[in-house]
Amino acid sequence: MNRAEREAAVRRIMERTPPHVPAELHREAVRRGSRMVRRHRTARRLAWLLLCAATVAFVVWAVLVQPWVEPPSQTTPPLTNW
Repeated sequence: MNRAEREAAVRRIMERTPPHVPAELHREAVRRGSRMVRRHRTARRLAWLLLCAATVAFVVWAVLVQPWVEPPSQTTPPLTNW
C-alpha cells in the first residue's frame, strides 16, 4: 500500500463513523486550555515587568555612575606649592 492508498483508507474510516467525544473530556480540555492560557499570559506579563524593572535599574545606575564620563587622570601628581 502506498501513501495515497493509506490516506484514502484512513479518510474512508474517519468518514464512516462520526467521532464521539465524551462530554467530560471536552470540559477537561477546555479547563486545561484556559488554565494554560492564563499561565502564559501571567508569564508574559511577568517577563515584561522584569524587563521594565531591569531597564529602570540600568537607567538609574547609569545616571548615578555616569560610565560615559572619562575618569580623572592618575598619572601626574597635582601641582601644589608654586
